[in-house]
Amino acid sequence: MPASRSRTTEWRRSLEQLRDRDGAIEIAVARDGAGSDESILNSTDLVWRVRVLELSQSEVSVDLPFALGRAVELPEGTPLVCAIAIGQNRWMFRTVVTGAWTARAPYPRTHRGVRLTLPDHVERCLRRTTRVDVGGVTLPKVDMWPLLEPRSVLPAERASELAFKAAMAGEAPLPTSDDLLPTVGPGFRATLVNLGGGGLGVLVEASDAASLSRHRMFWLRFTLGDIMPVPICAAARVVHTHMDSSHRIYAGISFDFDFNPAHQRVVGEQLVQAIARLTDSHRRAA
Repeated sequence: MPASRSRTTEWRRSLEQLRDRDGAIEIAVARDGAGSDESILNSTDLVWRVRVLELSQSEVSVDLPFALGRAVELPEGTPLVCAIAIGQNRWMFRTVVTGAWTARAPYPRTHRGVRLTLPDHVERCLRRTTRVDVGGVTLPKVDMWPLLEPRSVLPAERASELAFKAAMAGEAPLPTSDDLLPTVGPGFRATLVNLGGGGLGVLVEASDAASLSRHRMFWLRFTLGDIMPVPICAAARVVHTHMDSSHRIYAGISFDFDFNPAHQRVVGEQLVQAIARLTDSHRRAA
């Protein structure tokens, strides 16, 4: 799609193109307006890539987000911050969930989606800028280590599971420690830019990009702040990479649970619980 100054006012055409090409937009639950809950205020945002399903005069319908097989429920009235990203161009806007989407051909009856209001306006921003006037989005940082021995993840994943269960029972989580790290190489920090059904997208600074060319398996750890005090930890495999104009690397990464399939449920539940706490805060503040 060639560059055009009119794109800011022709954002609807961009949505139509995404719909026609099975493209996706990015959505995050807005944290402002969720009341004065300190756990919400002291948290970061999770951004999901969701496919555009339908477009009408007043609404856009998108896939319901999923986290490792678990549906991320977005109740009616949930405020969202959304982004349309095409190439190096990016527009952000606010919207509200208006209800569930009813599946129709060519999608199966079981396909789940949500309907969102179309915005009155959108705001142009840089491709990976995370703060604009329509609403701030604070992306989590993710620690990444080359995973040298995949089987060594078992003690770390078990410790993560026990910590999560304790937190759900109301116990104070223990401080994060590197003592139970698997067998890994020197680590670095990236930015978690979006999540999909089975993986995530991260942005790696140019100074750390060489590690992605030498390794394909990594151990990941990221925190979401007080909304989910237990860090999310998992092994993951780099699926594809793309270099931007600043020589940063965008990497698509797939979670890998080959050596501990039960850990998939733990990570999925952590992600679902984090969003559930946020949407519940909106409901209580309404």
